[in-house]
Amino acid sequence: MDYDPSDEKKAIDDAKAGVKGLVDSGIVEIPRIFIRPPHELAEELNMCKSTLQVPVVDLSGIHVEDGSKKIVDEIREASEKWGLFQLINHGIPSSVLEGMIDGTRKFHEQDVEVKKEYYSSDPTARKVRYDSNLHVNKTKGKIANWKDTLYIFELVSGHLEPEEIPEVCRKTSLEYINHVLKLEDILLGLLSEALGLKPNHLKATECDKTQSMVCHYYPACPQPELTLGTSKHTDPSFLTIILQDQSGGLQVMCDNQWADVTPIEHGLVVNIGDLLQILSNDKFVSATHRVVAKNVGPRISVACFSNGLLAPSKMYGPIKELISKESPPLYKDFQVVDYVTKFFSKPLDKTGLDLFRL
Repeated sequence: MDYDPSDEKKAIDDAKAGVKGLVDSGIVEIPRIFIRPPHELAEELNMCKSTLQVPVVDLSGIHVEDGSKKIVDEIREASEKWGLFQLINHGIPSSVLEGMIDGTRKFHEQDVEVKKEYYSSDPTARKVRYDSNLHVNKTKGKIANWKDTLYIFELVSGHLEPEEIPEVCRKTSLEYINHVLKLEDILLGLLSEALGLKPNHLKATECDKTQSMVCHYYPACPQPELTLGTSKHTDPSFLTIILQDQSGGLQVMCDNQWADVTPIEHGLVVNIGDLLQILSNDKFVSATHRVVAKNVGPRISVACFSNGLLAPSKMYGPIKELISKESPPLYKDFQVVDYVTKFFSKPLDKTGLDLFRL
């Protein structure tokens, strides 16, 4: 008999209890929609374990002239080679980081009856929703991911009322996002300088016009070697700032190897998204990353994306100052909404950059 993943998907959707609900029910074998195809699992066995160390950037010297130049150089190097770096001494208080992790945990671990009010697998249904990442249909037969996610969209535009955020994590989320916005301004300035531009250049493109936040909860998995917490992908954003707990599991692709992004206490992870790779005309690379599943948990992480979606008619493409006879534009101009629409209509593990490459 042919296997139909939609039956399993419907059962999980109908329960509205997420992947955590499966674990709480006591399963010892994971449903088939989470199992990676045999060729992927075989590839994994043949891939050598990377010993590469992800770059760490210390922002503490940012107000000293020599320190600022060193930081810009480190960010340039990391953005060109990795598309990702860890950030320490970034100015967000540890109490705010811990509060955000704790608020995410509380949301996902609250009573199912309360949590299911927010459940929807339709991304357009509401600005705040939670679901189980069962992207089976959307990604043409790809596996589902072993995590549950609370999505909070349109954080900065004023289109989201604070009351729409679940009460259990409302205060911690609002406090955290306010700090992230200030940090993002600093990062956009440093990234502009790393491209040889004036510090306000990226900010002036309005690439930070929209913020969205995703709060992930990765339950312990009984068969972690068969699935992934998050499949391999790049982000359809300009910039992503990630807060992760101390569990580990995040990996980034560099030199065709998966390198562990080992958690640094009170550190943050910054990764370049597709849109900034395009703006930089391939000077910076969009980080290919994933999260492996583990038999211990939960792992908790929070990602904030700046995606410019609220500048709907604005055209984006390679920055004119970076274009010359020697380095012609590599991408056509586009609107962010077109990019995001095309990004989500393709398999997650296929790059969206090629859709706009000249």
